[in-house]
Amino acid sequence: MNAAVTRCPECSTRFKVSAEQLAAHDGIVRCGRCNAVFNAAEHLHDDEPSPQLSLPIAVPEDPANDAAPVAGRETVASSGVDANPDEPEALPSTPRRSQWPWLVGVLSALLVLLAQAMYFYRVELAAQLPGLKPALASYCGLLKCTIPLPAKADLMSIESSDLEADPPQTSLITLSAVLHNRATHTQAYPHLELSLTDVQDKVVARRTFIPAEYLKTSAEEKLGLAANRETSIKLRLDTTDLKPTGYKLFLFYPQ
Repeated sequence: MNAAVTRCPECSTRFKVSAEQLAAHDGIVRCGRCNAVFNAAEHLHDDEPSPQLSLPIAVPEDPANDAAPVAGRETVASSGVDANPDEPEALPSTPRRSQWPWLVGVLSALLVLLAQAMYFYRVELAAQLPGLKPALASYCGLLKCTIPLPAKADLMSIESSDLEADPPQTSLITLSAVLHNRATHTQAYPHLELSLTDVQDKVVARRTFIPAEYLKTSAEEKLGLAANRETSIKLRLDTTDLKPTGYKLFLFYPQ
C-alpha cells in the first residue's frame, strides 16, 4: 500500500500519507491545517479521501520550528473537504534546549555575589543605610559575624586637649580633651594614646586608654559617637616620680 489516510488528533483533519512519510522520522508529521505534530502511524484511518479542494496551509513564522513534515499530499477534512498540503518538512535533529537552567545559574551567581557583598561591606551598609541593619544583623546571625561601628580615624579628631596639675596633690594630673566625629554617620570611640614628656621633649611615660576607661558608661561605647557630634572626656592620672612637663595625645583605631 503506497498511501494511507491518517487523522490529526487536534483538528480531526484527515490526510493522505505515503509509506515514505510514515517511515521517515518514525512517523512523526505536522498537520497542514493546525500545525499540530503527531505520530501518523498511530492515527491511521480507514476512510477513503474525497476529492481535494484548494486549501492554503499556514507557513510557520519561525523557520527553526518547521521541523516535522506536513502529513500527506492529500487531506480529507472531517466535513469531507480535502486540503492541498505543502511538501513534507524536515524533523529537527535535536529539540530546542530550555533556557531555565541557564537562568537559574545566572540568578544563583548573582545571589552569591550579593551575599558576599553584604558580608564584606556590612559595616558600611549598616552605617549608610540604617534601615538595612536589622536584616544585616539577621544575616550575620547565620554566619556568626558581627556588625561593628565604623572606625575611620581620618574622620575623628581631637578638637582640643589640656593637661593640668592638681594643686593639692602635685602627683595627680587631669587630662581633658574634646573628640569630634566629622563623619556623616555614627562612629566607634577611638583609643587614645597619651605620651608624657620631660623638658627635653623625651617620652617619660606612655599609656593607651580604651573607650571603656574614658567614657562614663558602657552604653556610650556601644552607641558610638553620633555624626557631626562632639564629646568631652576627662582622665585623672597619677604621675608620681615622673615630673612631666609636656604631653602628646593621639587617637587611633586598633587593626
